[in-house]
Amino acid sequence: MKFTTPVSIEPQEPKIDHHSKIFLAGSCFVENIGNKFNYFKFDNKCNPFGILYHPFSIRDLITRAISGSQFSAEEVFFHNERWHCYAVHSSLSDPDRDRLLSRLNEELALTGKYLKTATHIILTPGTSWIYRRVDNNDPVANCHKLLQSNFNKEISGISDIEEAVNAMIVKIREINISANIIFTVSPVRHIKDGLVENQLSKSSLFVAVHHVLAYHKLTSYFPSYEIMMDELRDYRFYAEDMLHPSPTGVNFIWDKFAGSWLSAEAGIMLKKIDIIQKGLSHRPFHKDSRAHKKFLDDLQGKISNVKVSYPHLHFKLNT
Repeated sequence: MKFTTPVSIEPQEPKIDHHSKIFLAGSCFVENIGNKFNYFKFDNKCNPFGILYHPFSIRDLITRAISGSQFSAEEVFFHNERWHCYAVHSSLSDPDRDRLLSRLNEELALTGKYLKTATHIILTPGTSWIYRRVDNNDPVANCHKLLQSNFNKEISGISDIEEAVNAMIVKIREINISANIIFTVSPVRHIKDGLVENQLSKSSLFVAVHHVLAYHKLTSYFPSYEIMMDELRDYRFYAEDMLHPSPTGVNFIWDKFAGSWLSAEAGIMLKKIDIIQKGLSHRPFHKDSRAHKKFLDDLQGKISNVKVSYPHLHFKLNT
């Protein structure tokens, strides 16, 4: 008997391996996948400007990074003892204005450089709802806990989202014609907007993304939302907030992604790296014991074996 409705995912090309360079940007779910890439030692750059939910925010920062349009002092503001920028997440906010601007502009340069050589670019919008500043109608990526009265909230139309998605692809192609651009709609539900409103929001993203991808080569769609809603249709696969995927849910979706996108060799490497990572996290009762020294020697042997094929991978062995 079947107790789920499996989401069919075709094998994709070109495959991701440990020579690939992966750029990720978007909602908090993209950070779950980015953490997996980090754990398994893939070269990746994930959300350099923090979590971004709306396609406009992702588009604007990709455009800035590629065009080299730096942030200016006029684009930051002081609130609750920290300097903020409406274009980025509050995790980048800083008590020092000059330090914030320097960090943002340095990250723009690094992101633009990384995008030029990325082999795979994963973009994960999470919502069609957007906040606009009352004073100038500009969309913001983050409200930084300012009063709601400073913003107008609206849902973006499908055509506007299509324009944003298309602009991301076109801009990336200006500097990188060979990267595979992978879109996925975040499986995290935004119920503060309302359940009906969340479905409307996600639906707009689906329609816009699929319509645009039909006109571009080397682009694809990964159904993370569909896996969460259909194959994992049970609250045991959610975190305590009942909105985000639980670690089990994230692992399941990652396994689906890996089965579709990772090369066979990368799949073998994942098992070897997982053993090493678990070994590195081991905390001995007796550091100076003979058994622990043998354990470290064996672990170093496993690391050396991996580095024969991938010398650029680094592991920190705590002795």
